[in-house]
Amino acid sequence: MKEKENQSVIEKISTQIVDKRNGFILIYFLMVIFCLFSRNWVAVNNDIKAYLPDTTETRQGLTLMEDEFTTFGTAQVMVSNITYSKAEELKELIESVDGVKSVTFDDSKDHFTRASALFLITTEGEESEEISKQALSDVLLLLEPFDVSLNSTILEDSAASLEKEIQSVMVVAVFIILGVLLFTSKTYMEIPVLLITFGVAAILNMGTHFLYGEISFVSNSIAVILQLALAIDYAIILCHRFTEEREYLPAREAAIKALSKAIPEISSSSLTTISGLMALMFMEYGLGFDMGLVLIKALLFSLLIVFTLMPGLLMIFSDWMDKTVHKNFVPKITPWGKMVVKTRYIVPILFMCVLVGAFYFSNQTNYVYGFTKLETIKQNDSQLQKEKIEDYYGSRNIMAVLVPAGDYEKEGDFIRRMETLDVVDQAVGLANTEAIDGYMVTDGLNPRQFAELTDVDIEVANMLYSGYAVDQETYGKLINGLDEYSVPLLDIFMFLYDQKEAGYFTLDEELEDELNDMHDQLSDGMAQLKGKNYSRILMILDMPEEGDKAFEQLDEFHDIAYEYYDDVYFVGNITSNNDLGTSFAKDNLIITILSALFVMIILLFTFKSAGLPVLLVLTIQGSIWMNFSFPALQGTNIFFMSYLVVTAIQMGATIDYAIVITSRYMELKRDMPIHEAMIESLNQAFPTIITSGTILASSGILIGFLSSDYAVSSIGICLGRGTIISLILVMGVLPQTLLLGDYMIEKSAFTLKRRGIIQSHTGSMKMNGKMQGYISGYVDAEIKGTIRGDVKGMIEMGSVEKEVKNHEKIQ
Repeated sequence: MKEKENQSVIEKISTQIVDKRNGFILIYFLMVIFCLFSRNWVAVNNDIKAYLPDTTETRQGLTLMEDEFTTFGTAQVMVSNITYSKAEELKELIESVDGVKSVTFDDSKDHFTRASALFLITTEGEESEEISKQALSDVLLLLEPFDVSLNSTILEDSAASLEKEIQSVMVVAVFIILGVLLFTSKTYMEIPVLLITFGVAAILNMGTHFLYGEISFVSNSIAVILQLALAIDYAIILCHRFTEEREYLPAREAAIKALSKAIPEISSSSLTTISGLMALMFMEYGLGFDMGLVLIKALLFSLLIVFTLMPGLLMIFSDWMDKTVHKNFVPKITPWGKMVVKTRYIVPILFMCVLVGAFYFSNQTNYVYGFTKLETIKQNDSQLQKEKIEDYYGSRNIMAVLVPAGDYEKEGDFIRRMETLDVVDQAVGLANTEAIDGYMVTDGLNPRQFAELTDVDIEVANMLYSGYAVDQETYGKLINGLDEYSVPLLDIFMFLYDQKEAGYFTLDEELEDELNDMHDQLSDGMAQLKGKNYSRILMILDMPEEGDKAFEQLDEFHDIAYEYYDDVYFVGNITSNNDLGTSFAKDNLIITILSALFVMIILLFTFKSAGLPVLLVLTIQGSIWMNFSFPALQGTNIFFMSYLVVTAIQMGATIDYAIVITSRYMELKRDMPIHEAMIESLNQAFPTIITSGTILASSGILIGFLSSDYAVSSIGICLGRGTIISLILVMGVLPQTLLLGDYMIEKSAFTLKRRGIIQSHTGSMKMNGKMQGYISGYVDAEIKGTIRGDVKGMIEMGSVEKEVKNHEKIQ
């Protein structure tokens, strides 16, 4: 009873968890069964632009286009090693495929060059509709005997492709993890415990994604690997604590003791990682919120499983773990520790110099917001085919412009003005779309001009225009006469068709066929270019999709548009990249400030010292600056989301490693000089850090090398490189920083306790105060009385006096 009363709150909780282990195991078993089914319920969003803020021009423009226009599916299909005559035959065959609306092909260099034909195919449905997918599949089946390259999003399923690649990454990662665990484990049977712990946490996380309603394909694909990489060290910390306690205690008591020691260490470590991910959730760009939410849930599940399921697993496997203890393959790194101590006055100075350079070069890194300037080590079939088409015919940079509908004359003037710009190859809108005999669909025609154009009697034309005037309630035209009544060709044709369908007009067969054909063409054009409130103009541009020059050109587009309209939207890759660049500047500042603030607060209360967080954050921020100096030095581009995500994850991981070393050092220095404490803390922390670091670094590198998705691959490469840098700094720079800053750490502690000097004495002595050390055996207690024996330890309060004449104090 006394033992239970003396237990701390954490020890009481740990005891309950260990004693109720069978209940926890049953609960998790049922949850795993449920999540194996529910993991298929999650809705995955494949459109990265969907996460743009609602206030951006791109998001507003896309919403308008979805509401007001039809965007037919399109595809570029290139057939290589073919003659022009054969290409013409193929064009007719493609046009006959069900679901194909039109095929554009001619003998110009835009469609035939170097014995390769480029067909521009338009389908009868939007790209997401089954009719478009089936039509393009049938076209590819028709062209199967030929050398075909395809550039289209109709059949492209980036989420499915990425999921297959991540499955390959997982297979390789499992073998790497097994190899690392075999090397760093103390007993072979701890490996199943670690794998079961992670497996349950991963399944529960994946099986609860559906609670969010929808997540991005990026989060859905890489969450499981990042969860493994980030959370495996939590399980390793508890496992190593258990094996240490198991040397002296029975399994139950060892599990309770290990859990009570691991909870504070793991909790503070995980809080820093979670705080970095929380900072992502404050981004304007919604993908940050999505990834932060998914990864935080992953870490929380990992924590929950480690704290509540793993102790029971350790109890179940304890006998087998005892029987499979093997030689410790992880060497002691005492020589490294001694070198760290000896170089404590040199390495920090070198680090500060490198830090200045890293800060400069990291700010020179070129961040990009689209994929055109990014390269992946691995390329999938779709990327290779698209690249081949671009090698022959260049890339297509298309931008949509949404302007208020109704004023065709103004729209025509605007289009002609835009076409005068060197970067605009072509601008297409209703105002410059030819209908018949040189007339544009928006040109105004009076009854006589319409009669001449369509070869109908003037009386019929007058009747038609009279009916149109009544329909539009423009009765003044009837009174003043119809001779000068001008109506846009588009409107009068559509009115004529409606009247013909209603039975008010009867046309000869030839004219009716022409009218029907014209109606089909105009209907398609109106669906794509005319909405209820806006008209859409499509511009084909000869310019890059991002960069300073591209964004300056976009500003010029806006300036010209505002001369004609007060309300206008530009929608395209240039606009979305510009919007992302604008939000990145804000998001980067927010994440940097919040991450540093969260980490400082957590470390402040973890170590109860104002100076220690400063020393740790210096190392952490240095690792991030060094990581993102490499792209500037290599002259490569970095996807902006890679920086934001990797910064959050790297900060969390580096803090984890730093806390492992720092907590050991702070504990050990109570019993020994700080130099010896640092050497021993490195020895004790090395197995945990090298295990977790190797897994995180290898997972990142695998993602980078085996994924063809630009965003995911970029995140992987940066994460793998950053983890290696963090390992080097934590093991090679942080120890010297802690040694040199030890005085500041002690002086800035919340409880200003002077660190006692380790004293030794043999003989008879009187003790009155608190002592921590050894009295023929370890003791940490307040003692009042006489001691006879050997004493070695810190006198934190009071004094110890040798029993001699004059009572000389031992100092």
